[in-house]
Amino acid sequence: MKYTDDKIAEIGENIITALKTVYDPEIPVDIYELGLIYDVQISDEGKVKVIMTLTTPNCPVAESLPAEVRERVTEVEDVTEVDLELTFEPSWNKDMMSEEARFELGMI
Repeated sequence: MKYTDDKIAEIGENIITALKTVYDPEIPVDIYELGLIYDVQISDEGKVKVIMTLTTPNCPVAESLPAEVRERVTEVEDVTEVDLELTFEPSWNKDMMSEEARFELGMI
C-alpha cells in the first residue's frame, strides 16, 4: 500500500514526537532539539531512513542511543522499516541546537 503525501507528513510528525522522547543522558535536552537528527526520510511505503549524529564520535552512548532511536521510530504507527545511518559529517556543534534547547541549557 502506498501512502499519500498527507499520510507521510503525519508519520513524519509522529516520528518527531517519538524522537523528542529520546535523551542524551549527559544533556537534559531531547536529541531532536539538540540537533542530533540530521534528516528523516519517509517513503510512500512507510520505510524510514534516519540520519543522525552524536555529540562526539567517542560518545559513551554511541551504541545505545542509535539503538534507542531505531526502537522509538519502529514503534511509530505505519512505519514499516527503519534504516538508521550514523554520521559525523558534518560534526555536531552547539549551533545545531534549537533555540528551545539553548534556552533549556541556559545559553540564552
